[in-house]
Amino acid sequence: MNRLLALCLGLSLVVGATAASDQPPGVDPHDFVAYDAKVLALTGARLIDGTGAAPRAHVTVLIRDGRIAAVGDDGSVAIPAEARRIDLAGKTLLPGYVMLHEHLFYPTGRLSYASMPYSFPRLYLAGGVTTMRTAGSINPYADLGIKQWIDAGRAVGPHIFFTGPYLTAASPEFPIMQVPDFGTPRSAREEVRHWIDLGARDFKTYTTISRKTLKAVIDEAHAHGARVTGHLCSVTLAEAAALGIDDLEHGVFVATDFVKDKQPDRCPPYAEVAKSIAALDVQGPQAQALIRTLVARRVALTSTLPVFEAFTPGRPPLPAGVLDLMSAQARDNYLRAYAAVTAGHSQTAIDAFKHGMAFEKAFLDAGGLLVSGTDPTGNGGVVPGYSNAREVELLVEAGLTLPQAVQVATLNGAKFLHIDGETGSVAVGKRADLSVIDGDPTHDPRALRKVQWVFKDGIGYDAAKLRDSVRGDVGTR
Repeated sequence: MNRLLALCLGLSLVVGATAASDQPPGVDPHDFVAYDAKVLALTGARLIDGTGAAPRAHVTVLIRDGRIAAVGDDGSVAIPAEARRIDLAGKTLLPGYVMLHEHLFYPTGRLSYASMPYSFPRLYLAGGVTTMRTAGSINPYADLGIKQWIDAGRAVGPHIFFTGPYLTAASPEFPIMQVPDFGTPRSAREEVRHWIDLGARDFKTYTTISRKTLKAVIDEAHAHGARVTGHLCSVTLAEAAALGIDDLEHGVFVATDFVKDKQPDRCPPYAEVAKSIAALDVQGPQAQALIRTLVARRVALTSTLPVFEAFTPGRPPLPAGVLDLMSAQARDNYLRAYAAVTAGHSQTAIDAFKHGMAFEKAFLDAGGLLVSGTDPTGNGGVVPGYSNAREVELLVEAGLTLPQAVQVATLNGAKFLHIDGETGSVAVGKRADLSVIDGDPTHDPRALRKVQWVFKDGIGYDAAKLRDSVRGDVGTR
């Protein structure tokens, strides 16, 4: 009965969003197509290929049947007579982003979240995201349905790797994440098996889970070839690494490893966690020991800088063009939250943000697999599309080169998902998952926001049309 109720809830959220709109969420994806030809030749581009290599100027990329057929200097690639040519002079070509901490829901008020099946898939694609993982779901049945619609061509959006529900113990702060009777190893294994049967290959563990139950989740998922990540608190990052977890969310921002007198299987107040990160010496022995542990155990770390920037005083507000994407209520909620953060001027938050960024760079420099996402939760200051570019900008601010930051947001994510043979970089044989930037981010990373076209499987979508189709919808549908 509980499964039936959950399924009905998932269907009701999708149907509710449809009923509230003038058109269904699955309008014809061809409404947004700018280029759809058997052979395409993208010429004159500045290329950042996703491997970390230096940008190249005057590059031609040939696409045939949705795949990259050739990459070379202008004039060196044989362009068939039947190819449709697209002049990218003055523009920059990137691989499509592969983002690993995204959601298909958004905060609509205190303890309130709503599914965004209509606006979010389009905004992700418009921002250059061609592959995404939903790192935790309040309604995985709805997420699965959205993925199936996109895969079937009934809706437009990125390739989606969906996770099951949040796997946690009781969470009074977020009642939408509770699962009846969950928290025991037996129930954890049952939950994992259920979602494996429905196609999930990624699982998200959450703050109050115990070490014993986390171990059961990891063992059961690994037995089925699935992966486990975690936004943890009761379990430290080092403990989770020892248990065999594959990925850890939010970098070091939520780590309880440095909280004084941390009790086993107990989640301390976040204020204590923030203070410990604000006081952290990233080059000191504690931080360096944790980095060595994570790298040695091959645990990936997901950077989600935009969601923490939204709680940090002194950071810029969302641009007007992003505010226009929000419903009136969502915009008002965000602006009030931004004003409160600014007025509060927490030095702890400022220092924690600085040290969190430094930890991510140190982890990457030590050979760790740093991947990225945005996490559109928090106070509403993270909006798909814009925030994906902002994540890359913030990685550059943290000290990465632009090619390194692009690699984190593309090829590194593809490696974690084991799809780097298919996507994540601009290379012959891979899917033509590409993003065209109208400008030069090598001079100013803010140019990354100017996505003009996004190619997914060789089909080019008009980013402006995608954004315009959901203007005013973020927070509503």
